[in-house]
Amino acid sequence: MRLRYRWLLVVAVAMASLPVFGQEREVSPKAVERIQKEVRHELVMLPYLDVFDNLAYKVDGYNVSLFGQVTNPSLKSDAERVVKKIEGVESVNNQIEVLPVSPMDDRLRRRLFQAIYGYAPMQKYALGVMKPIRIIVKNGHVTLEGVVDSEADKNIAGMRANGVPNVFSVTNNLVVVK
Repeated sequence: MRLRYRWLLVVAVAMASLPVFGQEREVSPKAVERIQKEVRHELVMLPYLDVFDNLAYKVDGYNVSLFGQVTNPSLKSDAERVVKKIEGVESVNNQIEVLPVSPMDDRLRRRLFQAIYGYAPMQKYALGVMKPIRIIVKNGHVTLEGVVDSEADKNIAGMRANGVPNVFSVTNNLVVVK
C-alpha cells in the first residue's frame, strides 16, 4: 500500500512540473540575455560570413528567428545549425534569404567594396575582421546595413555606393552609433 502511494506521489510531482498545453514557460531576462549573446557570438564566428552577407536575429523567449541575406547557401543552413545547438533554444525560424548567383552582382560587390572601404575617410572601417558596413547586392540593387560613427560617414557611404556604375538603386540602412 505504501509503495502505491509513493508511486502516485512521484507521478503527481512529475506531472506538476510539465507545462500545461497552451501555457508558455516563464523566461527569465537573464536567460534571454544569455541566448542573445550566444546567438550573436555563434553567428559572427561562422567561417564563410563576409562583408557581403547580413545576418540578423530576434530572440523571443526560447525561440530564435534568423533574418538577413547571404551569398552562400551553406551559410543559411550553418547559421540555423549553430543556433539550434545553443542551450535553451527550443526552435529556430530561419528566414535568411539566399541571394541569387549573378556575375554582374559579384562585380558590383567588388566595386562597391573598393568604393566604400578604399575611400580614405572610410578606411577606418576596413580595419578588423568583421566589417561594420555590410554591402548587400541583389540584381543590381544595393542595400547598406550595419553601423557607422557619424551621420557624415553614413552619407559618404551612400554617396560612394551611388557613384558605382551599373548600380540601379541604393538603400542606406546604416545606423549611427554614438
